[in-house]
Amino acid sequence: MTSDGSRVLVGVDGCKAGWIAVRRDPGSTPRNPGAAPSVAVFPSFAALLDALPVDATVAVDMPIGLPELSQKGGRGPEALVRPLLGNRQSSVFAIPSRAALYAHTDGFTTIEAWYAAHRQASEVAKATSDPPRGVSIQAFGIFTKIREIDAVLIARPELRSRVFESHPEVAFCRLNGDQAMCLPKKIKGAINPAGMAERKALLCRHGYLRDFLDRTPPRGAAADDFLDAAVMMLIAGRIAGGEARPFPDPPLADRFGIPVAIWA
Repeated sequence: MTSDGSRVLVGVDGCKAGWIAVRRDPGSTPRNPGAAPSVAVFPSFAALLDALPVDATVAVDMPIGLPELSQKGGRGPEALVRPLLGNRQSSVFAIPSRAALYAHTDGFTTIEAWYAAHRQASEVAKATSDPPRGVSIQAFGIFTKIREIDAVLIARPELRSRVFESHPEVAFCRLNGDQAMCLPKKIKGAINPAGMAERKALLCRHGYLRDFLDRTPPRGAAADDFLDAAVMMLIAGRIAGGEARPFPDPPLADRFGIPVAIWA
């Protein structure tokens, strides 16, 4: 694991209970039993950030920076990274406009209300995209978390130089000599053990201990969330060490000045 060695490095993924974070403190390596990475779940992104030192580098699997008009393929970063991923490129969702993300911000009490909100967001997305495009169910499922990060980065601009967007499959690809993973992590929504093993082997080549990766994730997080947070932590190290590359380079910016790029 390469970094400048002086910062706390954190990899983050959304999970059912909130956010799962894999953290490495300065000077530690996973092969030092007394200084192994730690893993924890936080109820909100703000709570996660509040638990970190002010100079921690955070890489998160969540879109950061929202477009006013969505172009074909997404914001820009998505279209650039998909060709790297081969059969894994369907894991990169097109992100709709800011208006679509904020079309419905209330909580849901019934499944009918959830589907109605999805239809509403899709209509707004179609009206603010060229060519017109609705919202996938998968993308809609993470709207709340996208808004959560968006709100934090609008309110606290100083975090924009510490919190970076990445994507697990792009990260695994970059760490694998720019070769995409052969096997999917999930098949029809269920964990694919062979795909998980392929990724764990790669993470071990980059310094993780298999015992750490094989542990049961904290309550409220799934096994694939845990692996995604683990690879995000490696990207945080690459960013801190000046090795990571943004897609696009240089990053774009949304209307609030929030950088728009996938780092890996």
